[in-house]
Amino acid sequence: MLCEMCGKEVELTARVRIEGTILSVGPECEKFGTRVDPVPTPPSAGGPRPSNTYGAPATRTAGGGRRMEERDLYTEIGELELAPDWFKRVRVAREALGWTPEDLGKKLNEKKSVVLKLESGGLHPPDALVRKIERLLKTRLRADPAAPA
Repeated sequence: MLCEMCGKEVELTARVRIEGTILSVGPECEKFGTRVDPVPTPPSAGGPRPSNTYGAPATRTAGGGRRMEERDLYTEIGELELAPDWFKRVRVAREALGWTPEDLGKKLNEKKSVVLKLESGGLHPPDALVRKIERLLKTRLRADPAAPA
């Protein structure tokens, strides 16, 4: 278990009020506050679980009762990258709408020179700009690298 005050790994924690906040702390940090009564926990149907000094579950949970797990954000967002011909798609979609580079720049809140650099492939756009372009031009600039071209 982790001490919520110092972050050390400890075997047992105690619920302590420190400056108006109740924390689960280890024995070393317990001296900084006053102990509070344990919160009763309902018996679980799954049998005995490891517990701290007050009978609370030994695993840390988030506010909604879910267990906190480490997540890899890169796997959650998907492995989408810009398509090899993304800059051509921008120009073709812009021309299909009959817009000049200046018109597209105004709609994107960017300069005309930025649009021209994008269309020439000389500027790699940030993700936020890619999303704006895709939404405005109604075209896809990203592709799954695992998919065959």
